[in-house]
Amino acid sequence: MSLAPAGRVEDWTSAMDRVQEDAMVKKWLMIVALALALTPATAGADWLFTPNLGSTFGADASGNEHFTYGASLGWMGAGIFGWEADLSYTPEFFEPGDGDFDSVDNSNVVSAMANAIIGVPIGGQTGAGFRPYFAAGMGLLSREVQGNTDLFSVNSNEWGFNLGGGAMGFMTDNVGFRGDVRYIRSFEDLETTFDAGGFDYWRATGGITFRW
Repeated sequence: MSLAPAGRVEDWTSAMDRVQEDAMVKKWLMIVALALALTPATAGADWLFTPNLGSTFGADASGNEHFTYGASLGWMGAGIFGWEADLSYTPEFFEPGDGDFDSVDNSNVVSAMANAIIGVPIGGQTGAGFRPYFAAGMGLLSREVQGNTDLFSVNSNEWGFNLGGGAMGFMTDNVGFRGDVRYIRSFEDLETTFDAGGFDYWRATGGITFRW
């Protein structure tokens, strides 16, 4: 009996990881496409685009709060229901504060979520107005950690979910501000269970919202 060389085993493992990552990205894109396809073309609907920035905090980010930024593209109907695609990127997520011992050379967390939104347009959908909302959904949660040496590295892509809310305030027909707080957590294994995973954190962001 012969054993495959270590290099071939590593290449095969890396190839399988890439296949799994590609499959997860395709699943998430299908969710977004389905949500947009099911969105009716209502005359009083709004499209909303919000580039944002903020900070992580709490849970796995407790004591290691870091700058995060991203953007969301959403659609709100003439009533209170809508959809949203939310993307955020947090560099240095697993790295401690300045002056602390740091065994991590590079790290980041990326979340890409498709969400349902419930929001009440106080003051209407044109001109000045205010819309508090609640959002929830699921998507891709990616973690990458590179150590100072070659002893360890982590690169994982898994399903996750987010819950949260906030408010949008508009001064004109097309421009306003948005504040948002989200709780983000991984799933254990969607193929066998819907149990929550062990990785979670909070995110608070603010940004300018463009409405059309």
